[in-house]
Amino acid sequence: MAPNALDPLTTDSLAALKRDRALPGVTPTAIVVGAGVAGLAAAKALQAESFKVVVLESRDRVGGRVHTDYSFGVPVDMGASWLHGVADVNPLSTLVRILQLPLYRTSGDNSVLFDHDLESYRLYDDGKSVDPDLVAAVGEVFEEMLKETKAIRSELPPTEDMPMELALQSALTRRPELVLTGVANRVLQWYICRMEGWFAADLVNLSLRNWDQEDLLEGGHGLMVRGYAPVVGALASDLDVRLRHRVSHIRHGTSGVQVTCENGAVFRADALVMAAPLGVLKTGTIQFTPKLPEWKQSAIDGLGVGHENKVAFLFEYSFWPNVDFLGAVDDTSYGCSYFLNLHKATGNPVLVYMPAGSLSTDLDKMADDDVIEFALKELRSILPHAAAVKPLKAILSHWGKDPNTLGAYSYEIVGSNMEIYDRLAKSTGRLFFAGEATSRSFPGTVHGAYASGTRAAGEITRAYVEKLEHCTGVVGGEAGEGAEEVELLPLQISRL
Repeated sequence: MAPNALDPLTTDSLAALKRDRALPGVTPTAIVVGAGVAGLAAAKALQAESFKVVVLESRDRVGGRVHTDYSFGVPVDMGASWLHGVADVNPLSTLVRILQLPLYRTSGDNSVLFDHDLESYRLYDDGKSVDPDLVAAVGEVFEEMLKETKAIRSELPPTEDMPMELALQSALTRRPELVLTGVANRVLQWYICRMEGWFAADLVNLSLRNWDQEDLLEGGHGLMVRGYAPVVGALASDLDVRLRHRVSHIRHGTSGVQVTCENGAVFRADALVMAAPLGVLKTGTIQFTPKLPEWKQSAIDGLGVGHENKVAFLFEYSFWPNVDFLGAVDDTSYGCSYFLNLHKATGNPVLVYMPAGSLSTDLDKMADDDVIEFALKELRSILPHAAAVKPLKAILSHWGKDPNTLGAYSYEIVGSNMEIYDRLAKSTGRLFFAGEATSRSFPGTVHGAYASGTRAAGEITRAYVEKLEHCTGVVGGEAGEGAEEVELLPLQISRL
């Protein structure tokens, strides 16, 4: 056995443990593949149940698609940025409160654009500010279009689906009074652009039947002012995480699991949590012996992986309007643009360009310098005087072509159904699955990933601890008699 292997519990040793709970030095073991939020949450929960856990991560850092970059000297989230649902019902709220992390509210519960309110942004058409009253009026039209698509959905046979793009076109056919022209239509395309940004996918690929079936938590949406790094750090603390350990082969059977990494390291354990991104699972670069069952593989194949990237710019000073978001309208959603203003929320002169869908995919094919120039050109189309201001630094994400992710997050493609999330989450033998793509209620979110990790850990605990009746205690203590009470402060959210 390799020196860094986890000592396995064989079927015989498990039976012996059940007979003699006092057997010293025997501990259930687990391997977690992927040190994103889902994997870290699973490992943390398993370790708290006295499992010996090792986390295998292909990158040289933890966090996965949650990554706070400090290249500017200030925190900038290049992956997830928001807590979606600033309320106690959010699975992450307790951790956010314990860490006393401030949040900046960008929307309430009923925003048509999901993560920011109508009054929080300013749109531009060829460098000229669009009348806010017109923007609000077009927003109401867009809401009516979305309502009409739901009526169209209700008329479909149960087994049929259509692209959301076609559904919106059909809505205009059914209600011609909603058809817009000129600047109003260009504003409508920007709304569509932001909807595509929410799902990280073009509406031509998004399912009408399932696009709105996730649970949107109450409390609105809060930007993580200090970034998500403190959350990742808290989850990773005291865990055995092996960086630069890219998993290539997983053998699994009744006696346990064996994982082989590209660097030759071999690990063995009783159970495994697969928390690698859906984009990686789709490539088949991780080999399973025996192969995953057909129902599991079809679930992996049947869900879409969206594309969204960020280009962050640090300037010497802020020269843009004091609003949360800046955008440029266009005749197509592909040509629209969107910039997040971090200066308003954090005081740092940072703008973040956020392309999604096919535009993001196309930019991933370009050299970094060309992407930076493209983003600056978009900024100049909003603020012509930006041509006279040079950024001090720029950083880019490459989620679509990064071999560790190969995409941003999951979405419902045309012809899919929400049951796919359940199949992705379902265990098979000693393999358990976590990640935002296994969360039927909260796909594509950090809290969905977190909840999926604790769910997978609970499944393993029930399978390997409760049935064996040999739990030796919780690492770090557990709430109960004699436990220290921790006062939780309310979630710290503001709107400047």
